[in-house]
Parts: sequence; C-alpha cells; structure tokens
Amino acid sequence: MTTSKKLESSGKRKKNNMENKQKHLEFIQGTINRMAGNLFFLRGWTITLITGLFALSTKETNQDYILIAYFLILIFWILDGYFLSQERLFRDLYNHVRTLDEKSIDFSMDTNEFRKNKKNRWLQSMFSQTLLVFYLSLLIVTTLIYYFFK
Repeated sequence: MTTSKKLESSGKRKKNNMENKQKHLEFIQGTINRMAGNLFFLRGWTITLITGLFALSTKETNQDYILIAYFLILIFWILDGYFLSQERLFRDLYNHVRTLDEKSIDFSMDTNEFRKNKKNRWLQSMFSQTLLVFYLSLLIVTTLIYYFFK
C-alpha cells in the first residue's frame, strides 16, 4: 500500500470513529432532552391540577378538595426528583463519553457507574435547590389558600 493510500485509509477510520463518538453523544443528549421535557411536563401538570383543585374547593361544600392538593404535590415532587436524577445520570454519562478515546465508543447507555455520585441519587435530586423552591412554595401557597377559604 502506498503512503497516500495509508493516510487516506487512516483518515477514513478516524472520521468513522469520530462519527461514532458524535452519534453516541447525540443518543445521550436525546435522552437528556427527554428527561428535561418530562420535568417541564410534570411541573405543568402539577400547576394545572392544583389550580383545578383550588377552583373546586372555593365552593362551600367542597372545601376539602384542597387537601388532595397536598397528596398531588408530594406525588409530583417524587416523580420530578426521579426524572431529575435520571437526567443527572445521563449528563454524567455524556461527560464520560465526551472524554473517551474514539476506539472506546461502545454505544452503551448504562448509567450504573454514575449512581455512586451522591448528587445523582433520587432523594438528593428531590431536595435539589430548584425542586425545593418550586414544591415548597406550592405547599406554602396551598396552605395559605386552605386557611384563607376555611
């Protein structure tokens, strides 16, 4: 094989390997985007359902509907924490794959290695600053409205 053919062949292999790395990162980014979309979707549903329960509880006969809001806030908070922990796991996987050599790309989406990181745990994610501010403010507003209508 001539030198120019060897260079051309190695250039194609390098390009293919870079394409593999780029494609793997795109897969991971797609998953991160879905998790972020789920977080946004859950918060939208939380606000919608809580507002609906506030509307139902304004009638004198249905004041206890607002108590269901506490249960819904807790359920959505747990789900939101789960999706945030998953998003964090995939962000760590993305950072790991980003630094890998092109030959090491195996298209794995396994995040078990990153579960050791404390910030990626479900409970830690539930009490992250963003979720804490959102859900605690919902709990406070719900409590204020409950006592205002009672």
